Amino acid sequence: MSASMNRRDFVAAAAAAGVTLSVGTSVKAADKPAALGGKPVRTKPFPHWPVVNEADEKAVGNVLRSGKWFYDKGVVRFQDAWAKMNGARYCTATTSGTSALYTSLAALGVGPGDEVILSPYTFVATLSVVMLHYALPIFVDSDIETFLMDPKKIEPAISDRTAAILPVHIGGSPCDMDSILAVAKKHKLPVVEDACQAHLAQWKGRNVGSLGDTGCFSFQVTKNLPSGEGGAILTSNEQLAANCHAFHNCGRKRPGVDLAYHGGLANNLRMTEFQANLLVAQMERIEQNAKIRTENADYLSAQLRQVPGIAPARMYDGCTRNAYHLYMFRYDAKAFSGLSKSRFLSALSAEGIPASGGYSPLNKAPHIRDALALRGYRRLFSKADLDRWEERVQCPENDRLCQQAVWFTQNLLLGGRDDMDQIAQAIRKIQAYSGELAKA
Repeated sequence: MSASMNRRDFVAAAAAAGVTLSVGTSVKAADKPAALGGKPVRTKPFPHWPVVNEADEKAVGNVLRSGKWFYDKGVVRFQDAWAKMNGARYCTATTSGTSALYTSLAALGVGPGDEVILSPYTFVATLSVVMLHYALPIFVDSDIETFLMDPKKIEPAISDRTAAILPVHIGGSPCDMDSILAVAKKHKLPVVEDACQAHLAQWKGRNVGSLGDTGCFSFQVTKNLPSGEGGAILTSNEQLAANCHAFHNCGRKRPGVDLAYHGGLANNLRMTEFQANLLVAQMERIEQNAKIRTENADYLSAQLRQVPGIAPARMYDGCTRNAYHLYMFRYDAKAFSGLSKSRFLSALSAEGIPASGGYSPLNKAPHIRDALALRGYRRLFSKADLDRWEERVQCPENDRLCQQAVWFTQNLLLGGRDDMDQIAQAIRKIQAYSGELAKA
């Protein structure tokens, strides 16, 4: 390219000559990004979610006509099926993933004045359930390559107040459970797995949610197994199962045994028959959908790893299955002529590829300070402890991660290979014209 020929002239000349620009896989130089007035890569929507069929409609209709809308055989059937599918002995079905986490902590005795270790890269509910128990959230920095809690940084965060470790299998990618469980065992701490996004994900052949003392799932409408709202707790500890059941069921012990109230802290967080029967119907397709997501994610990753500046989230060696509730990657603006992440996302949207910039740093959420200023917290923790809290929860790697993270939601992975090709094509096209996009 001559000194007098700029990039735009070169692209135009190359297009006229039928030349392609090589960025991993070739991009036709004539294909300007839609954000610059070109034709979008994709004009049709990705697969809709949730998917409803006749079996789902029948399952809900049967409950409606039965008049038994409350906790009945359907809930029991779902609990048994979900426990069996995931290799656990017991399941407690709840109103949501949030209530599952909340119930788990209560069942383990986590309460006012305690500390709970958790990830800063997660949905706000993981934090909320800790603070609802008037415990202090202690954030452990992320491993930027995996998007997950860095297990090497857990032990330094443990104090004499620590009551539990709450790892989050974010996006459906399993945490390094061997390392986490080893630290927990050493310090005699329970582990509550936040598997709300990790249906059927596996660590060394075992389903996540069955590895810790408890494992919690969400069935909110966007999840890989949806019922609008809903949640579940798995455990293989009989006493913990009884504690979970009692807490979520107004203080009653396990059904069919004793309906008397037994005191202690309790709530009403029971799943309905509508949710349970819908979940049982949806479970018929969960395995097939999981296989499709995995195949498409593997194919897409193979393409995106060829694009400079795009780094698909790394999985730990012990991960034998990623649930891919989210397809996550890091975006390096330097490899895209300084194009900001927000402009990159806008350019993707213009190409017909919906994407998200992911979570903001949860450890820096302003409402935490508002909560810590409440009378209850001020009575439980000294002013020095609360003042020092912010220093304890600095997470610089997570800060970097939040600046770089990009997501595709799971429904994008339910299409065909051509859909994955279009995603990769859009990213390559944006990179080829990133200089012009950055100036536009």
